[in-house]
Amino acid sequence: MQQRPYGAWHSPLSSAAIVAETVTLSDTQIDADAVLWQEGRPAEKGRVTLMRRGSDGRLRELTPAPFNVRTRVHEYGGCSYLMAGLTLFFSHFADQRLYRVAGDAAPRPITPDVPQAALRYADLQYSPAHERLYAVREDHRASGEAVNTLVLLNAQGDEAGGAVVASGCDFYCAPRLSPDGRQLAWVQWRHPNMPWDDTELMLAPVLEDGRLGVAQCVAGGANESVCQPQWSPQGELHFVSDKSGWWNLYRWRDGQMQNLMPMAAEFGAPHWNFGAANYAFDGEERIVCAYSQQGSMHLAWLNTSSLVLTKFSLPCSWFASVHAHAGRVVCVAGSPLLEPSVVSIELNSGQAEVIKRGSGLAIEPGYTSVPQAIEFPTAQGRSAHALVYLPVNQDFTAPAGEKPPLMVLSHGGPTAATVPVFKAGLQYWTSRGFAVLDVNYGGSTGYGRAYRERLKGQWGVVDVEDCVHGAQHLVAQGLVDGQRLIIRGGSAGGFTTLAALTFHNTFAAGASLYGIGDLEALARDTHKFEARYLDSLIGPWPERAELYRARSPIHHTAGLNCPLILFQGSDDLAVPPEQSRQMHAAVKAKGLPVAYIEFAGEGHGFRQAASIRRAIDAEAYFYARVFGFELADAVEPVAIDNLP
Repeated sequence: MQQRPYGAWHSPLSSAAIVAETVTLSDTQIDADAVLWQEGRPAEKGRVTLMRRGSDGRLRELTPAPFNVRTRVHEYGGCSYLMAGLTLFFSHFADQRLYRVAGDAAPRPITPDVPQAALRYADLQYSPAHERLYAVREDHRASGEAVNTLVLLNAQGDEAGGAVVASGCDFYCAPRLSPDGRQLAWVQWRHPNMPWDDTELMLAPVLEDGRLGVAQCVAGGANESVCQPQWSPQGELHFVSDKSGWWNLYRWRDGQMQNLMPMAAEFGAPHWNFGAANYAFDGEERIVCAYSQQGSMHLAWLNTSSLVLTKFSLPCSWFASVHAHAGRVVCVAGSPLLEPSVVSIELNSGQAEVIKRGSGLAIEPGYTSVPQAIEFPTAQGRSAHALVYLPVNQDFTAPAGEKPPLMVLSHGGPTAATVPVFKAGLQYWTSRGFAVLDVNYGGSTGYGRAYRERLKGQWGVVDVEDCVHGAQHLVAQGLVDGQRLIIRGGSAGGFTTLAALTFHNTFAAGASLYGIGDLEALARDTHKFEARYLDSLIGPWPERAELYRARSPIHHTAGLNCPLILFQGSDDLAVPPEQSRQMHAAVKAKGLPVAYIEFAGEGHGFRQAASIRRAIDAEAYFYARVFGFELADAVEPVAIDNLP
């Protein structure tokens, strides 16, 4: 074992290996005996394709290049396809049209070609009785804010772009048709609410022509978030609601809501993407469900008659996109040693099979840091949650007495959560000698509504305090070097990063990936889905303009006194590039070491292999220069302004 300073260890987890071997897996479906999923490929400039594994184990790509299976509804998209019998429907990213593939025929568009991809579709639901598709449509054809509706489309082709069947709300998701085709359920909400604030679960009769009768609200409303409606095989409506303070499973029976399993656990997730599925039916009396408790997830089955919950004993600690059929569940799952992968589980035996790994990296456990979940004291007598990763590399040790630098990660959302699964990008740092604190600050999902609402009016305060106190907690325990504390984050996590660097003196360096520096500009410029998000996180705009300025790092760079690197996509609509450009200019003018890298053609989050690799290497180079250690691998240098 060699002795080298922390940060200077050589690791098999190179940026080249990460981008070459890693794909993003999501949105599984079961089609008879076959399994389908969406696969994002950095090596193909982030193109998303649809894969199918048949019962014989053979893999087939259903949407070869140039097709890119991705919708832009809400900008964050989500499940962008539907398999209905032998017919596939999907959204193509370039033109946002819906395409139909019947058997082995070539894909053909069924929605009109409009300028600037102004008609976008998501969350498809097929009605065999009418040979129609229900879908969420986002219409950008007129000036001003986009118009979201539920529409009914002719599945053979619809040059009108769909007939509106539900309108009047700002947002819609999850249209779900009852097994007999006579009722349609969906979720809707209005500005300024986000879908984890107040939503309504609607139910309407389906008329003979597929249009809808008078709808009624069966759940939701003020201070209640309802999500993920589904029908049982016998036609009972089920859904997830946080009416109890936790996202629990409910059913609608005899005009009443019934909580099937009251628990301090989350059976749902915030609606950032379409198609989320934390539970599925395997017969009338068995629901397979994934739920979160204290930062870790479990998979179980719930008997809907006895209301007994039975956990599976599985080596996974995170589950998403849960679907079941004929005694089998298929999902995306992961663990500290398994990156998010498509997994099939036999319900009777509990035997699990990995169908598709999220990475082809063959990394030995001796290079992998397994996280420890902690709860630590923070401001105002509260406690917060995080995952701690200590440096691990079987080939290296640090000089006696040296403590590792700490990288604090502030996740995006901010209503998201970090989970204990293998992340190659995180292990890149731990295998080089960095400790990592992945913080689930107040506002994160997975700890109940009250924890999620800590950020109401307090964004830039509570999240920052939790990141600061988390770092100080590890310093006090003697685990990390208090002089080499780093904070990094993307999007909302980038705002937390910039605010921590601006309003506190805890950190010695930072990295902002498409982060928010000017809250006023964000309130004016962002897309519809998040146009009123800041009303709850900060306050109503423009009435509280002074508070927006007080919380915006761009107006308080006098308090920033450490090196900073910024990364940005040129085509980002959620956080426009001007945010990062202004922050770079302000820090440069102050004379601090600062670097700025903008990637042409990238949006909100980097999808292309070249961008991902360059961002990883550039960040490592930046820390090596500002902290004065030598990288084990040669990387392309970064232009750092004001570097002594």
